[in-house]
Parts: sequence; structure tokens; C-alpha cells
Amino acid sequence: MTATLTQLEQHDRFIRRHIGPDSAQQAAMLDTIGAASLEDLITQIVPESIRLPQALDTGEPCSEAEGLSYLRQVANKNKIFKSYIGAGYYGTHVPSVILRNVLENPGWYTAYTPYQPEIAQGRLEAILNFQQLSMDLTGLNLASASLLDEATAAAEAMALAKRVSKAKKANVFFVADDVFPQTLDVIQTRAECFGFEVIVGPAEDAVNHDLFGALLQYTNRYGQIDDRTALIQALHDKKAIVAMAADFMSLVLLKSPGSMGADVVFGNSQRFGVPMGYGGPHAAFFTARDAHKRSMPGRIIGVSQDTRGKRALRMAMQTREQHIRREKANSNICTAQVLLANMASFYAVFHGPNGLKTIAERILRFTDILALGLKSQGITPVNATWFDTLTLDNLDVAAIQARAQQAKINLRLDSDTRLGISLDETCDRADILTLFDVILGSDHGLNVAKLDEQLVQTQSSQTSNQAAPQTGMPESLKRTDPILTHPTFNRYQSETEMMRYIKRLENKDLALNHSMISLGSCTMKLNAASEMLPISWPEFANMHPFCPLEQAQGYTQLLTELSDWLVDITGYDAICMQPNSGAQGEYAGLLAIKKYHESRGESHRNICLIPQSAHGTNPASAQLAGMKVVVTLCDKDGNIDMADLAAKANEMSDNLSCIMITYPSTHGVYETSVKDICDLIHQHGGQVYLDGANMNAQVGITSPGFIGADVSHLNLHKTFAIPHGGGGPGMGPIGVKAHLAPFVAGHTQIKTGLESDNNGAVSAAPFGSAGILPISYMYIKLLGTQGITQSTQVAMLNANYVTQKLSSHYPILYTGQNGRIAHECILDLRPLKEASGVTEMDIAKRLNDYGFHAPTMSFPVAGTLMIEPTESESKVELDRFIDAMIAIRTEVAKVESGEWPVDNNPLCNAPHTLDDIMDPAFDNRPYSREQAVFPTDAVKANKFWPSVNRIDDVFGDRNLFCACIPISDYE
Repeated sequence: MTATLTQLEQHDRFIRRHIGPDSAQQAAMLDTIGAASLEDLITQIVPESIRLPQALDTGEPCSEAEGLSYLRQVANKNKIFKSYIGAGYYGTHVPSVILRNVLENPGWYTAYTPYQPEIAQGRLEAILNFQQLSMDLTGLNLASASLLDEATAAAEAMALAKRVSKAKKANVFFVADDVFPQTLDVIQTRAECFGFEVIVGPAEDAVNHDLFGALLQYTNRYGQIDDRTALIQALHDKKAIVAMAADFMSLVLLKSPGSMGADVVFGNSQRFGVPMGYGGPHAAFFTARDAHKRSMPGRIIGVSQDTRGKRALRMAMQTREQHIRREKANSNICTAQVLLANMASFYAVFHGPNGLKTIAERILRFTDILALGLKSQGITPVNATWFDTLTLDNLDVAAIQARAQQAKINLRLDSDTRLGISLDETCDRADILTLFDVILGSDHGLNVAKLDEQLVQTQSSQTSNQAAPQTGMPESLKRTDPILTHPTFNRYQSETEMMRYIKRLENKDLALNHSMISLGSCTMKLNAASEMLPISWPEFANMHPFCPLEQAQGYTQLLTELSDWLVDITGYDAICMQPNSGAQGEYAGLLAIKKYHESRGESHRNICLIPQSAHGTNPASAQLAGMKVVVTLCDKDGNIDMADLAAKANEMSDNLSCIMITYPSTHGVYETSVKDICDLIHQHGGQVYLDGANMNAQVGITSPGFIGADVSHLNLHKTFAIPHGGGGPGMGPIGVKAHLAPFVAGHTQIKTGLESDNNGAVSAAPFGSAGILPISYMYIKLLGTQGITQSTQVAMLNANYVTQKLSSHYPILYTGQNGRIAHECILDLRPLKEASGVTEMDIAKRLNDYGFHAPTMSFPVAGTLMIEPTESESKVELDRFIDAMIAIRTEVAKVESGEWPVDNNPLCNAPHTLDDIMDPAFDNRPYSREQAVFPTDAVKANKFWPSVNRIDDVFGDRNLFCACIPISDYE
């Protein structure tokens, strides 16, 4: 029979490419688990009381060609002006070798956070390079693996200052009045939660106050560069901690903040080869003195060793510390910006210290030429010193702005008479001439080459007279110490070598382009190429976040349509796109709740109820929002204990602010009492925060708003296909009911129209990491209502299929109604450990030998593995994983029976490396080399080799070393 046109069009839809099992495979799996259809399975899993009464309305599914064509029309509505706005965001050239081999390479962008470091040595080395880069440029000896953005890094610096300052009675944080406005905005929001007083004034005034800390900017928002050595010493004399916001590129030439005495230095690494992306994602750098290492926010990569004594890398000290310390954690950071930090580190590796110096000197040179030309026409910059930024005053800004619009350039407008210009590596001679035309009019007669010659002559003359050369950078502030002396930054400057270096690191990492990553709670689904392509389009990549909104009509349309879809999907009334991670979304949602209570004269409501099973970021975020955490119990089945919850809600009723729950639960089941929980909290005047981490089991089936929650964050890097990037980027927008909509985050620079004017920011950019939103937009656009609903159904089918097949080999810890689980299951390995001595760690590492990343280990229950297969994995891949887990169970049985010793078997020795099988001593093991590294035929066909043996975590923490390894260790 000849297919109809409709059938042919359906065949071309993206749905069949995103969803792993085809119809025959789905039928086979349904038969295995005993369900008549997908709908029958969902009926068995999801309580009828929370089923949506009608289908979603996100549109018809389409083909990839149709989706890309439509989004191209949207992108074309963005007007790409040349940006001189600066303020922490600058034009940059992304080296093509990095664009193609990192940003656009699934081997880099689909990897997960390096919690299994033996199969993540590549990206760990790239992050270690980022830490070395950060330490070299800032002059401090401890760096983090990256933070979310510059402004939130400033807030973290303030929190660190309070933790470590010896001025224990002080409650004031001083902020110099020349920091970037968005930085001050985020600091003030965070300080209000902590109960800190923020004083803003000229930097020199800081010594006139009793402080626990102070923030200075170098260079400042107007471009001025000042030596703060004396001021920092004076602040230290008052026991204050001094943080400095700095610019990565300027630090290539400038005296380091560390040499001035700064305790903490942070900033944005964006201009090291990462597009502006309308605000992100970008990696913030954060460095501190070694004395403050236990108070550092976020992650630190450290050097340890494996069981062979070989140097190996891992996340040090604060690995998952928010899950361990919960409300006592230093931060709630769960997502860093690893992919972007890697890009910045590769940019530094590719250019090397000499190349970076050339780029920085060229930027300074053009700024000198611009200043000289303006001075010759009677316009003297406000700032007497500079690197890349000039601030001009007493101008006819209206006339200049009209000429700027005509020339398609954006300047920083400070007032009716004042404007700023920030240059970057993309500027050339023609750009400087255009700036002269815009500022002076077209009859100025200035010539860039002649101005450059004049500078050379002036500098030569002044240098011979031992006077300061004619440049905006004072001689006394120029860097004299070498940077980036490690061989890694000096041997890969040809594209051939750089390409091979990137590939060599990629080969050490297991990502989704090799095999499924079955991490519970993290939803490692397909990040389709057609979803990823648009983030590299100039219309999305090269937009400054503070450009006039009329230039960003494409982004406005994308944000509006995406928000409308998410409103429909979540059952809420409004979406705030600003939070740039899931944990930031939690924080932003709790702030909305807090402001709502305050608006009703109930600011005393500060109790946040959190079940034992909650994500560790939940209590950490509650603490960050200034709330007091009260933990509620779970029953023997892992569900929220309703009696305990009711008792505590009644006891805390007068001060109850909210509850934070995850649904389906963190244990992977649909709790039938969820509506009762919402009703109970509302009866006591509280709000319901529903953690959106498990939305992949809700979309199209139920929704937080329909269930009765008031606010949720959405992990766009889980449910909506933004890739994890090896530990970031992420996006965590929040959905809110109408009564909370006036209280979501605002922004000092760009008004989004959703928030009331007095709401502070939670991120540096008004729409967070807007540059990756085209991914989620394309995900929903391509799948449509049918596809996103079917994705949820198949995610639950795949999870129940894996559960059914493994249940006769491993105990399943929790199940919901009808013995079903939702989208993830927990294997209880504690009985096996007790019987055999084999640990959950052994099984996790052994999976590496089978070519798989381990499931989530010991969360939410110690001694377990939590598996989430997602809808993107086919039955073939699921069976391969199932076969591996069954084979491992057979290996455990051999230890259990005594055939293999507890301390010498393939499990406790896993993962196995090439070093192992080349070792003659291997013959002393009670199993063969083939059993070690080729345990199944599937592994023989597609072997992934871990590059190091099991890493010694204790050694790494006792011998904390967070800089690049001596190059001899690689040779």
C-alpha cells in the first residue's frame, strides 16, 4: 500500500528520532512488564486525582528542517549591533578549533558532572587548567572550578567574607560605588536574606566603617584603574576581608589583585573565547587565599592518585557538599559552568601567554588611540587611567546616540551627558574611525595610523626621558611577574596540536556519545544536534544582554513563546527566566515566597519544611534565602510521613513559610498524598515549593500547578534537553502562580515587565543564560504536544522495564501504587554488601569496565544506586545495560560464595586500565585479563578504557593540590 502524504510527513517528524524505542520495541517492553499500552501503564503509575483533564497546547510536532527554518526567522529579528557597552560582557573571537571541537562536540557537551572521576580525567584536566589560569592571573593560590556568573560570585565572596572575617561582631559589607550595577543588585538581594547591611560609597570611604568585608572593582565600571594596596592594608587592619572584582583580559597586563593583598578575586571569563549569548552561559572565576579553602563556594578540582600511585584528578573537599551538609553548606551550588570554563581554559592554552599578551596589548593600544584622538578634539575621558574602557562626559549624548544607531553600534549610556565605550579583541582600525565619526561627527580629520605613530613617538621620547609613556595603564600597575608558565599553556599554539590535545582529553571521558548515562535525578536524555545548532548562530550568540530591547526582538519572541509553552506545561501563570541553575531557581522561588509573605505583613513566616528525602540543594537554598529548615520524616515506604508533617505544620503554623517537596518523589514514586500535602500547607498559611527536578515524569501527564503547588523551578538541563556540559551550564527558570508573579526577580539594567520595580536580581543577566534557551525552545517546538507527552510516557516505560528486568537480581527499594515506579528506580545494594562485602562503589566502578557511567550512587539513600534511563534510550541499549548489571550480580555471587576473595576480585579492583592488563603481576589475580576488561561481547565491540585506576579520595583531601600537574607526569 502506498503511504499517504500525511503518513510521510509524520515519518519525518522529530519524535521518532528523540524517543529511543520504536513501536515494536515499546510493544515488547510493555509485554515484559505486563501493561496493555502506554496509557494503561501511566494509569497504573499516576494517581487519577492528579491526571490532567486535557492535553497540553504546545503545538504540532514538526521536522528538524521545519523547526530550524522557523527559528531562523525568529533569529533574524535580532539586530546585531557592534557592542561597546562592556560592563562585564565583551565581543570575543571564539577560535574555530574550540568552537568545532568543544562547544559543538557532544563528546564535551553531553558529559555529566565528574562524580565518577576515573572516566572524567579529560574534562577534569581542562578544569584544572582553568583553575591554574585563574590563579596565575589573580595572584592567589586557590581557585574554584567555576561559578555561575560574576554577580553571583560577588554574593558568594560576601558570604565567604562573613564566614572567615575575624571582625565577628561586624554586620556591614561595603561595596564601592564604581562596581558594575548588576553586581551590586545581586549582592543587595543576597545581603537582605542574610540580614547584612550593605553600605555603598567611594572606595576610600570603606575604612570609615566597621566591616566584615568590602568589595572593590579593578578596573572599575568607568574604566579607572587604581592601586588599592594601601586601602586593602587599611581594611585588613580593621579585620575586614577584601574581595576584588577583576577583568580576566586586563589581568594579562595588570598587576595582580593578589599582589595588592586581596583575599578573594572573582570575575567573568567570558571574553576568553565564549560568546556573549545575551547574558550567558559564562564561567565566573573565583580565587581565594589557601587559608579560606574550607569556606570556598562551589567545586574545586584537586590532584590525587589512583591505586597504582599514578597522579589522577577528582573533585576535592566539597564534592556534593550541599548534599552532605545540607542547610549548613557553604553554598547551594549544584551546577557550575564547566563547559564554558573549559572553553576559556582552551582559549588560554591555544593563545598561550604571548598570544594573550598580544591580544590585551592590542585592546589597550586601540583604547590609547581612541583617547588620544578624543583629547585632540577637546574631549578628555573622565577616567585618568584605563585598559579598555573610556567614560566621556559633558557631551550631546542624544546627537551621538542618533549617529550610533545609524552606524549600528551600542554605547554605554550613563546619563543624558555621559557615555562609556569598552573595546575588545574584535575591534579593528575601521571600528576606531567609526567611533570618531559617531562621537565627533564626520569632519574630525583623525587618522588611526597617524595617531598610532604619534603614540609611538611620544612613548619613545618619554621612555628616553624616563617619564611615564603616553598610555592609560600606569607603569606602576603593569604586571612584572610571568603568567602561564606551565608547559600546557606553551605547547599547543598550532591548530594541529590544539586539535589533538582537545581530542586526547575527550578520549578520557565517557559521555552520551558513547553509551547511556543512567543517572537518577539527572535525566541524561538526548541533546539533539538540531537543538544545539542555533546557539552558535551569531544572531543568538553575539547579543549583549544590556542592548536595547528593540534590537532583541528575536530573543523577545523566543522568550515569550518558550514561556507560554512552559506555563502550559507547568500549570502556572507566569515564568521568570532569570535563574541560571536549578539551585538558583530554588533560591529565586523561595525569595518570591518570602516577598509575598512580607507584602501581607507576615515577614515573621520563616520556617521551611523539608522532607528527609529532599535534594540536598533544597535545605541549602532555604538557608540562603534566610529561612529556618525543619526536617519532616518519611515512612518505611519512602513517602512523606503525613502524621509527622501534619504535626509539624500545626506546631509551626504561625511561622510557616513553605514546604519544599519533589514530585515524583526523590525515591522515584508518585506519592498519592501530594494534593493533601498542598492543602495542609495552605491551611496553615504556607506556600508549596515543588522541586522540578523530576518533571520528566510529569510533562503532559500532570503538572505542579494542577497538583496545587505555588512555585517550581525547571531544570532545563534535565527535562528540556539542555546538555549538562560536564557539570554545567544549566538553567533553572521558575514557574509561579499569579499571586507570586509580582515577586519574582527583577534587574537593574533591563526591565523584563514581569517583576515589580523593587525586586532585586538573582543573576547577573536579566534572562540568565539566555544563549542556551534556543535548545529548550527547539526541543518543545520539534516534539510538540504529542512528542513531549510521549517522551514522559516512554521515560516511565523504560524505567519500569529496567526495574522489571533487574528486580529478580537486585532488591528494588521503593515502589508506588500497583508496584510501579515513575521514571527512576533505586536498587538497594545494602543486603549484597552485608552478604559479600561488595560495596555500591565497587559496582559503580565495575560498570565503567562494561562501558557505562554509574547510576547515581548513595543518593537519596546511602548504599544504593538510583537509575533513570530516560526516553531517549532504545531497548537495545537498555538491554545492554541490564545485561551488564546482571553480569555484575553474577560476579558478586562469586565473591559471596568465596570463589573470589573479598579483597581481590574484578569488583574491588575496578575500573581496570591498560596499565592493569600490561602488568605481569596481573597473573596473580583469580580472574583473567579478558574477564577484567572484556566481560561481554558488547564491550569487545565498543571498549571504553578508563585512563586511571580507582582514585584515592582520602589522599586527595589530605594533600590538597589544585594546580596543574607537572608535565613530566603526563610523559
